[in-house]
Amino acid sequence: MYLFLTVSTFAQLLLPMKHPGITAYLFILLSFSFPAVAQQNDALLKDSDWSYHFQITGIIQGHPSFSAAYSGQNSTQTEREQAFSATSTIFLGRKLWNGASLYFNPEMAGGKGISSTLGIAGFPNGETFRIGDPEPVVYIARIFFRQHITLDKDHFEEVSDNLNQVKEKVSTSRITFNLGKFGIADFFDDNSVSHDPRNDFMNWALMNNGAYDYAANTRGYTYGLVVEYVKPGWTLRLGTALMPTYANGPKLDFHYFKTNSETIEWEKKYSMHERKGTLRLLGYYNVSKAPNYDDVVAAKINGTDTSLDVLYGKKYGGKKIGFGINIEQEISSSINGFLRFGWNDGKTATWAFAEIDNSISGGIRIFGKGWGRAADNIGVALLSNGISSGHRNFLNAGGYGFMIGDGKLPNYRRENIAEVFYQSKIFDNLFATLDYQFVANPAYNHDRGPVNLFAARVHVEF
Repeated sequence: MYLFLTVSTFAQLLLPMKHPGITAYLFILLSFSFPAVAQQNDALLKDSDWSYHFQITGIIQGHPSFSAAYSGQNSTQTEREQAFSATSTIFLGRKLWNGASLYFNPEMAGGKGISSTLGIAGFPNGETFRIGDPEPVVYIARIFFRQHITLDKDHFEEVSDNLNQVKEKVSTSRITFNLGKFGIADFFDDNSVSHDPRNDFMNWALMNNGAYDYAANTRGYTYGLVVEYVKPGWTLRLGTALMPTYANGPKLDFHYFKTNSETIEWEKKYSMHERKGTLRLLGYYNVSKAPNYDDVVAAKINGTDTSLDVLYGKKYGGKKIGFGINIEQEISSSINGFLRFGWNDGKTATWAFAEIDNSISGGIRIFGKGWGRAADNIGVALLSNGISSGHRNFLNAGGYGFMIGDGKLPNYRRENIAEVFYQSKIFDNLFATLDYQFVANPAYNHDRGPVNLFAARVHVEF
């Protein structure tokens, strides 16, 4: 009962109850998330073929004032500021028949990032990419179907109940189809050390390979198909998905044969000196309305089009290719490490994720066994982002992307970021985190910053 009151009070503080959709969402959330409150024989989802979980995350983040030689319309505000964001998700799953299941995730998001999520390519709050409006809004994040095809009828493994995963027995060799609405990052570029801004590192380019311009709308979701070929020790994934109608836009473009995103990833599990590790190799190819940076700059110089518009492409055919390397490694019984490298050709404008054309990051998480807090952990990571020459010329000519642009860029430098956090388990389902990030050359601009960012995060999950 204490947890029920805690979460419901927290939710009411986050979300104005004048919105009827939000009121309905909270009713559903609290109904599904606390079956222990009702009598056992009243449970709606008591059938073991159901999976039900929920989360709610609130982040407050701010920075003190910093110096800058100049600012543009997409610059981080130089004066002291702070911002608050909140998301909440219900994860419902239902086993349909042998090997098949259906998943449905209503989600609510509100708030904003510092400076309206502008001015830093590796943005410091990974939760804000799910937020398209400061007012709390309820929407369908995911609704997708999954089917396993058994390839080995003699060897099976148990898969535990989890977020968007019903408890089931599956063949160790199988083909899995995932079809519907979901996040591409639900399947690709995963990493148990750094992938979830609700529980570990908060930076956009630490939760994913920053140069992976994966298909997504403003909130991070898309419609698509992901096929996984699973064998003992390795997995091959193929995905195809819809791109947004314009850069970082809320609507997806259903002209599939004119614009789409294709991704392939090979995942290999291994052991090094009896310590487990995973290697992931990723490649992707996007076709969209994204304009070419060099063409846009040339059009301004010759006077045929001075708008420098890379947000609303006028024709299909913009292509982008990229790849990524993703490694996670157990270092000791209480320390895990990760390393990521990502690159894309940077010829066409960023269309969905982050204005980063190449990125390298690495870090460790230390779990608290040594100081008697096994559920607590400390994270330390370093990140360096860069952009192509065409992207630099576009920004220096006064261009603006959907995240960055200071009006000019005469002194380009790599955007270098350090992040450190401490997460503590307060109650069985409640976690609190303190986070610090240091950003040198925000938006690749040596004439601005550095920026010091401080954050506090509260996360509840069942």
